Amino acid sequence: QVQLVESGGGLVQPGGSLRLSCAASGGTFSRLAMGWFRQAPGKEREFVAGISRSGSSSYYAESVKGRFTISRDNAKNTVYLQMNSLKPEDTAVYYCAADLNRRTATSDLNEYDYWGQGTQVTVSS
Repeated sequence: QVQLVESGGGLVQPGGSLRLSCAASGGTFSRLAMGWFRQAPGKEREFVAGISRSGSSSYYAESVKGRFTISRDNAKNTVYLQMNSLKPEDTAVYYCAADLNRRTATSDLNEYDYWGQGTQVTVSS
């Protein structure tokens, strides 16, 4: 059983930055493809970014491309999401997720096996 714990959310002004972390335990982290998703009030959960087991490949939703960067440190069992140039529309609860079955990440949330509890990100002046 893999446990995921997100941290780093908070309130930030438009144009600001935040770095989210997701610490994993209970499994072999290097065998997990990882993804970040978000869910705004009244909206469905959506894919934000994903990274392969090794960290050699990653991809992003169009809405965050060029502003967000996903990375991982397999020695620390942690995946990160660096968010720059934040916009009010980035406001959401952000979740990390782990996929046991793929080397590379998928944007399909139904393919993920484990989820964290989420961390709130609010972008507002």
